[in-house]
Amino acid sequence: MVMERELKWKILESKQLLKDKWTDVRADVCQRPDGRIIEPFYVYRFPDYATAVALTKDGKVILERIYRHGLSVVSTELPGGCVDATDASLEEAIARELAEETGYKFENIEYLGYTSPNPTTNTNVMHMFLATGGELDPEQELDKDEDVDVVLVSLDEFVAMVKSNTIVQSMQMTTIFFALQKLGRVVIQ
Repeated sequence: MVMERELKWKILESKQLLKDKWTDVRADVCQRPDGRIIEPFYVYRFPDYATAVALTKDGKVILERIYRHGLSVVSTELPGGCVDATDASLEEAIARELAEETGYKFENIEYLGYTSPNPTTNTNVMHMFLATGGELDPEQELDKDEDVDVVLVSLDEFVAMVKSNTIVQSMQMTTIFFALQKLGRVVIQ
C-alpha cells in the first residue's frame, strides 16, 4: 500500500484586496505541510458559470460573436454565463443564459461535467452542457446588457471552425470536446 503524503496548505492569514460584483481578490499567507511559508499567494474568486454547445432542432450550432475587452477582439464563442444564486439548478442556469443571450429554448439539456479555469489561483468552475432541440422563442426578450450577435452554423462548419482555431476560449474548447464526443464527432483513443 502506497501512503499518500499530505499536500494541502494551511491558511495562516487572509487579506481582502478587492471585492466587487465580478471579482474578489485576496492575498493569503500559507504554510505548506513541510513548514515553508508562501506569501503573498493571490486567490481570485469569480462566480461559477455555465456554457453549452447548443443545437437547433434542424441541427444548427448556435454561436455568438461578442467583443472581449481583455484581448481587444471580437470573439466567436459558445453561449453561456454566470450561475446566479437564484438559479434552482445548473440546468436552469444554462437554460436561462441560452434564452437571454440567443432567444432559444431547448428540449434537452445534458450536463457534461465541469472544468476549472485555473485551480492554482481561481475558485470558480465552468459547468459544461450539450443543449439539443433548440427552437427560437419569438416572445423571448434578449438581455439588454449583452451586446451579442447570434450566428447559426452547420455542425460541419462548426467542426471546421474548431479545427481552424476560430474559437479561442480555452474552457469552451473543453466543452466543445465533450459535446462533440457525445455527438459521435470526436473519439478518444
